[in-house]
Amino acid sequence: MAITHVVRGDDHISNTPKQLLLYDAIGAPQPRFAHVPLILGPDRKRLSKRHGATSVIEYARQGYLPEAMVNFLAMLGWSPGNDQELFTRGELVSAFGLDRISGSSAIFNVEKLEWFSAQHIARQAPDELLLRLRPFFESAGLWDPAYAGDRHAWFFAVLELLRPRARRLTDFVELGKFFFTETVQYDPQATATHLNTPGIGEHLRAVDSAFAGVDTFDPASLESALRTVADARGVKAATLIHAARVALTGRSVSPGLFEVAALLGRDRTHDRLRTARKLSAGSPA
Repeated sequence: MAITHVVRGDDHISNTPKQLLLYDAIGAPQPRFAHVPLILGPDRKRLSKRHGATSVIEYARQGYLPEAMVNFLAMLGWSPGNDQELFTRGELVSAFGLDRISGSSAIFNVEKLEWFSAQHIARQAPDELLLRLRPFFESAGLWDPAYAGDRHAWFFAVLELLRPRARRLTDFVELGKFFFTETVQYDPQATATHLNTPGIGEHLRAVDSAFAGVDTFDPASLESALRTVADARGVKAATLIHAARVALTGRSVSPGLFEVAALLGRDRTHDRLRTARKLSAGSPA
């Protein structure tokens, strides 16, 4: 088969002498053998199903970029000789060598894989990121052809807002779902914490009115309007921000409230603030 190099786990070292004898017996040239340390799970035991995904396809379904997986795997038990961790495939081909393989077993750390994935997501050009994300949006029933057409500028703006928080491609769907649906799914804990404060419904009504009055529906104008309402009503701006965040996203954690509102637009922001008032404590609809 013209195999010149065999690189495998060091659990196969004991097989090598017998295999060398077989090559000699059949008069075939011996390939060069290299044995590298095994990759272990966080419990320092051999990787198995109990450690999570067991195939490359499964990691792809979970939203990890192929570039991130290759980069991550290359760094398991190997060092380039400097502090560089992020590599393109071409850079890895140029830099990789067996002489820098570690003598100890490497640990498959999913948190580190997610870090690599986030870093490679940050490097994606908007058009490329759209192509990578489209299958995930289609699978979730959230894809609109306009995102690659007339609404591509808006879609790219949403992706840029979500990108710093995304560790996997699936995060864009999960974290940004409220952008792509007309109705909000409210987290019960977020609602209980931030929409049950006495008088919050009237505070949201005032915020809604202030937002409706801004000339330009942009983050700076919206923030100024909300803080003016907070001062006028004698409440902390944070209280209104948290409540408005839940109103617009259904969650207590999201990208910046004012950037979210600006991208949702004037009409959808108004509709969601009005809906949230119905959920708030002691507030008339």
